[in-house]
Amino acid sequence: MMISDWIMIIVVLLGPIVAVQLTKYLDAKREKQQRKLDIFKKLMSTRAYTVSWDHVMALNLIDLEFNASKPKEKAVISAWKQYHVLLGNRDISAEQWQTRRVDLLVELLHKMAVAMNYDFDKTHIKNSSYAPQVHGHTETQWSYIRQGIIDILDGKRPFPMHITNWPDQDQQP
Repeated sequence: MMISDWIMIIVVLLGPIVAVQLTKYLDAKREKQQRKLDIFKKLMSTRAYTVSWDHVMALNLIDLEFNASKPKEKAVISAWKQYHVLLGNRDISAEQWQTRRVDLLVELLHKMAVAMNYDFDKTHIKNSSYAPQVHGHTETQWSYIRQGIIDILDGKRPFPMHITNWPDQDQQP
């Protein structure tokens, strides 16, 4: 057998193995990219509702899915750290905190857009979300109802009761 015959045998035997391994590698890479994209989409879709469960869960996945060894993703992690520090900071006024929170969230989303190859500028990210006023009004009502029930159960507030149509004592069966 000649050397070309041996090479042909090796190629025939190793070809399918290499193909399977390459497919597995590409699938894993695509899946990781999809998880990052899912986080970005969730944060973009909930940027007007930053206390929603989905928004908070997506924020908490950033450290897990973005890789600090890649420059664009390192910028995402850095922006997330700055935002995270602010979220726990209560040493500044509420107005300053809210303004800074919006700015840092926009910065984080912009860094993510760059890392995910989206062409969104900061103005677009900041001003293009839709949040109907009725959602805020409904959330305020639910908060008021929950707090009222908690106050009643804790004994801080009486349970208001008004009896109407009390049966006459004379009309007993």
